[in-house]
Amino acid sequence: MLARMAELTDMHRAVLDFEGQWFTEMTPKHAAVHERFGHSLAEHHRLVAWIIRQPEAVAHAPTTVRRLRRLRDRRLAQRRTEREAS
Repeated sequence: MLARMAELTDMHRAVLDFEGQWFTEMTPKHAAVHERFGHSLAEHHRLVAWIIRQPEAVAHAPTTVRRLRRLRDRRLAQRRTEREAS
């Protein structure tokens, strides 16, 4: 049985748009996330992690999704290296 792909909601697209431009704002990220979406930075990170796994995310914001995936992969590789070293 094939898993149904999740459709991105307007909020998911807004999160991707935010991730593509939040660094241009003067507000700290945690405050901007809370103000704009009403959730904590930890919740935001979990949501972003889910969104960037969706194929539809690449169609909406390819550059942002590729950048976020690269950052995620670097963090995972760093954790793996640190675990192997200890």
